[in-house]
Amino acid sequence: MRRRDFIKAIGGSVAAWPLAARAQQGARVRRIGILTRSDETDRLVQAEQGALREGLAKLGWVEGRNVQFYLRYSADDPDRLRAHADELVRLAPDVIAVGSLAATRLVLQWTRTIPIVFLSVGDPVAGGLLQNIARPEGNVTGITSVYQSMGGKWLELLKEAAPHTARIALIFVPGIVVENYFAAIDPAAEVLGLKAIQTPYRNSAELERAMAAFAAEPNGGLVMVPPPPSGSTRELINRLALKYRLPAIYPGKAFATEGGMMGYGTNTVELHRIAASYVDRILRGAKIGELPVQFPTKFELVINRKTASAIGLDIPSTLLARADEVIE
Repeated sequence: MRRRDFIKAIGGSVAAWPLAARAQQGARVRRIGILTRSDETDRLVQAEQGALREGLAKLGWVEGRNVQFYLRYSADDPDRLRAHADELVRLAPDVIAVGSLAATRLVLQWTRTIPIVFLSVGDPVAGGLLQNIARPEGNVTGITSVYQSMGGKWLELLKEAAPHTARIALIFVPGIVVENYFAAIDPAAEVLGLKAIQTPYRNSAELERAMAAFAAEPNGGLVMVPPPPSGSTRELINRLALKYRLPAIYPGKAFATEGGMMGYGTNTVELHRIAASYVDRILRGAKIGELPVQFPTKFELVINRKTASAIGLDIPSTLLARADEVIE
């Protein structure tokens, strides 16, 4: 069965989950652990968590009535992420929802029994989380946001938007990054005649130094390698890209609406709403092997023409015509 057909079948099975079963509520208050990569001030994370809770509420799980949330933010700090993963496992919730590959790996280090629902981990097989997406083994399954091959697509789009680009800075946080993207980005860069430069940073000062050093040479561009950083850091990257007149592409619409030049990816807020159905089914007794991994089937290209103009770039009309949204 083709993957797209497989995903449609999954969506149908979730929608058909018996309403009577959803209506049956145990007297015990269920506990849900949530581990995110960002901080509580991040508007995107707030929207994602709101969608998850809204989805759960529609399925009958209401905080203060029959469910309790343990929400932990890592603020892009690998040490903090590790500590929170340990803490959540010690709390022994009924299920843990995690928002990145690094977070999922850490939780798996601490437990092989508590059910885990992941989001936005790239390819879970390539990431070593499981081997069978149709019948996940162990205690982990979920909804992922992008394929590893997306790395090459980001380069193609950036090169089309800014043909003069010859060098690409791959911006990421060590210990948080989904490193499998590099396996797709490096060969794509070679085909496109681009020099891909891994540009890690651990804090704002390191990011500013790295960006200044990269911009010292001409014809540069930026790719934000998932998972994206917290809101304040995204704002800093946008400011630096504008300062150094660097075309940039990000893994989703939200980053273009925040001022980034281009975003290409799936709607992570909607994926959190979908993930609520998996959390719901686990709380009602479903086994991990009954919950196939879901992959995205729709991707959006959003171009911030205002930002492009600010750095002196005229986006080709052919690319603008293919965009799902153009921000003027």
